[in-house]
Amino acid sequence: MNSLRKLFWFALVLVVVFTTSCEKFLDVDGYFDDTLKYDSIFTSRNNLERYLWGAAGELPDESAIFGNDVIPGETATDEIFTLMTEGLFHGKALTLGLVSPSNLRSMNTWTPCYKVIRKCNVIINRIGECKDLSSLQRAELLGYVHFLRGYSYWMILQVHGPSVLLGDDVMDNNQDAAYYDRARATYDETVEYICNELEEAAKYIPEDVPILNFGRPTRGAAYGLIARVRLQAASPAYNGGAAARRYFGTWTRSTDGVNYVSQTYDENKWALAAAACQRVMDMKRYSLHTFPRVTETGDVTEKTEALPATVSDLDFPYGAGNIDAYRSYCNMFNGTTYPVQNKELVWGKTSGSIQGFTQQSFPIFMGGYNGMCIPQKAIDEFRLKNGETIEEGRADGTYSETGVLRAQQVYSGYRLLRGTNNMYVNREWRFYACVGFNGCYWPATSCSNNNFSQQTIYYYNGANAGSDKAISEPRNRCITGYVLKKYIHPEDNWYNGDGSTRTSKTFAIIRYAEILLSYAEAVNHLTTSHTVTLPSGESYTLSRAANLADAQFAINQVRFRVAQPAVSDAEIATEESFDACIRHERFIEFFCEGRRYHDVRRWGILEEVESEPITGMNVEADAANYYVRTIVNHSDYRNRVCDKKMVLIPLERNEVRKSKSLDQNPGW
Repeated sequence: MNSLRKLFWFALVLVVVFTTSCEKFLDVDGYFDDTLKYDSIFTSRNNLERYLWGAAGELPDESAIFGNDVIPGETATDEIFTLMTEGLFHGKALTLGLVSPSNLRSMNTWTPCYKVIRKCNVIINRIGECKDLSSLQRAELLGYVHFLRGYSYWMILQVHGPSVLLGDDVMDNNQDAAYYDRARATYDETVEYICNELEEAAKYIPEDVPILNFGRPTRGAAYGLIARVRLQAASPAYNGGAAARRYFGTWTRSTDGVNYVSQTYDENKWALAAAACQRVMDMKRYSLHTFPRVTETGDVTEKTEALPATVSDLDFPYGAGNIDAYRSYCNMFNGTTYPVQNKELVWGKTSGSIQGFTQQSFPIFMGGYNGMCIPQKAIDEFRLKNGETIEEGRADGTYSETGVLRAQQVYSGYRLLRGTNNMYVNREWRFYACVGFNGCYWPATSCSNNNFSQQTIYYYNGANAGSDKAISEPRNRCITGYVLKKYIHPEDNWYNGDGSTRTSKTFAIIRYAEILLSYAEAVNHLTTSHTVTLPSGESYTLSRAANLADAQFAINQVRFRVAQPAVSDAEIATEESFDACIRHERFIEFFCEGRRYHDVRRWGILEEVESEPITGMNVEADAANYYVRTIVNHSDYRNRVCDKKMVLIPLERNEVRKSKSLDQNPGW
């Protein structure tokens, strides 16, 4: 099986390498740098398609969530803390207060996205000149153009806020200043424009794409993205109420005094979000990724652990009786599951960025940098296997931070070694899929040298991954005692030699789990009945009373997939209690997938969560004194700042200077 898997990935890598090597070839814009040469784009379908997909290749890489791209990403959240330099980890620069309109620290989605928007507008204006397109081919190409344009505006919206909506205009390069003097649209106007673009795209782009075109958007991607946009627009920071007033209450358009973000609450926005999610669910094309339970095998390591009494043993999706919770979750991220076989991917892509940044988690002696550190706050958020919080477990004796595991546990291929501190025993399976902790076993089996594979990693001072090992670079140390393992395959190894390799990684831009949890969140906030008719023709009547059971089933599927118990009737009884369940589930389910940055902003809790201390274990202590919660003692923590203006990245100062009507983001 391993040989077949490697052969498959070798073939896939050839495709990716070929595609990457053709990027300059596909990006033919350089060949069409004046009006006469631009005419060549539309002389053939081949040239037009090359131009279209070359434009798509210029969009920011949404999978670059750890650094080295325009996406603020994980190091700008409370999920990851790193000592690595802010020059590489741009999100960290934001938390250190180093971002300003004169220096965005490379986090500028505005410029590349408007470049793509302009190319889309060129195609829309001149596609009629391409004579070798059939009507169906023309419609599909225009569908992709509308998707790319809508997606470009969405990337601007979620990073910089409201956009300047250009419609189909192709901005000329030789006009006077007044020609370029255009004001930004409001937040709601931008949302409507994006959703209309994606609705138009969904009419014409296919529901499936060939394997070799994996990553190209489909109708489901368009609908899934609409669901995400609608949910964000309905959320507290952008939908009236206290959060909207706090962040944007005084932010008005200089040309007419209109609030950029509405200060009037509109419950119908939640209904629109719920309907958009329901449409994706009704497609019946997507389902949560699962792996079958193994109970009898000659290899004991393959067996699936028995379920806790609190978890239903019915078959999934009504329980976890027939699935392997650990593999169902972790195989999506570490490269085990072929992306084209994963029905949970509403939209995904192969990501060299994710693969490359796994090196940040590996200890130095295995070729890594020890730098992708998880704060204790996130560790404590992971539940126990029976669904209890660690506080509940501490009260009834099922959780302890003293003592160690007396006998090794091996289930689903995961080894929890004898001697593991009880703090890390009996935790839910997403914990083991995501977290590298003191005493964690790292298979790393692609390396044939046993000194650098099948290792137990320790982070206390003097240990094989301790702070004292960062001799050549003091920042190469695990400052919290935890590193991210979510994207690391059991074979992955960064040691330089002896066969060490890394599997290809898939990044889920939109997962079906997001659709389910977004549906539950939207329904939970309805206080009355709403009838929503979507542009594609579907009509839904929605209310909390009528759809609460559906919302409960949606979140339960996500919980059952990882062998967590169903939410209780008490937890869904009130809007506040159910909202707390949903927020916890999004934190853990999408841990280090790039969603947290946007969630805390749309919920209006940015300052609350980012002002909490960064803590971890006492990594400067020896083994005997290591297991003590300790505030990180480093200037990179002490110099952290959090301000409400950081809900949006500013526009570049030079951009604002081009137009007197282009207002800067609030606080900047």
